[in-house]
Amino acid sequence: MDELARLKWQCRRGTRELDFLLNRYLETGYLAADQGEKELFKELLGMEDDVLVGVLMGELEMVELRVLVGKIRVFAYRV
Repeated sequence: MDELARLKWQCRRGTRELDFLLNRYLETGYLAADQGEKELFKELLGMEDDVLVGVLMGELEMVELRVLVGKIRVFAYRV
């Protein structure tokens, strides 16, 4: 399985909101990201769903992920 297929599989969380946010970023922003941002995204995908929701909704402030979370939100609503 290639890297993008594996990441797409990891983006499937079973909740519409998480699936949408993560897949949208993967499809629109991931390929243009630098290696550091790609590693942070992989780290984000390794989080438990309840923690991940908190991070993406801004409830849990994680400074090292702030820029990436902002990009994920922007890509989610870009047409």
